[in-house]
Amino acid sequence: MMKRFTLPFLIIAVVAGIYGFGGFDLWATEAARIIFLIAADLFVVSLFAKFLFKKNPKQIAQRVES
Repeated sequence: MMKRFTLPFLIIAVVAGIYGFGGFDLWATEAARIIFLIAADLFVVSLFAKFLFKKNPKQIAQRVES
C-alpha cells in the first residue's frame, strides 16, 4: 500500500522543505519543518518498500483434500 504514495510524499516533502527552510519568518515555519521531516522519512520508507518488495507472482490456488 505504501508503494502508491511515493510521489505524493516527495511532493509534500519538497513543498514543506521550501516553506520551512526557505528563510520565511512566519508562524508556521516550525510546523513546516516537522512536516518536512515526517514526509521525507515516509518517502524513504516508501522507496524501500517499492524496491525491496516487488509484486508477488500470481499464486496458483490449490485444493486441499481432507
